Amino acid sequence: MTSTSEQRPFQATDLGTLAVLAWSGEHPDEEQDMPFLLAYSLGDTEGGPEATAEAMRVLLRDTGLPVGGPVVDGSRNPSLPVSLLVETDQAVVSMPHLHAQCVVPPEWLAAVKQRGHAYFMVTTRAWPDAKPGEPVDEKRLAEFAGDEETLLNSGHCLLPARSLR
Repeated sequence: MTSTSEQRPFQATDLGTLAVLAWSGEHPDEEQDMPFLLAYSLGDTEGGPEATAEAMRVLLRDTGLPVGGPVVDGSRNPSLPVSLLVETDQAVVSMPHLHAQCVVPPEWLAAVKQRGHAYFMVTTRAWPDAKPGEPVDEKRLAEFAGDEETLLNSGHCLLPARSLR
């Protein structure tokens, strides 16, 4: 007997509260700063973190970002339906079904201007402690964003930075 697995359609409400966090730092393979963006859910839906993780996996599948890698280079994949707009002190990431924006620090802007792109990571792992609008210290950020579980449960890409000018 065979069974079919039903793929549930994406619903943005299943993501719960979605947040995007920006920071810059030295890239492990290079000596210059890399502008990073991390998208994550607080895991605050009726189904909790498991439900938001599944919704993020569906979003990543629909977007063409494989969970766990490899890093997709947006400049070499013009059909990638993910884009980055940088304007003044804001970064806006657009994906199918959603747009998310965050305030970026001056050092992030300098790094994206120098490189022309940002490293964007979308994790299926909920991070309920990092609420939008509240500061996240470097130690907490490093513990979450650099954790192997977070990295392996994320879609990774380099997004060319565009502006309105």
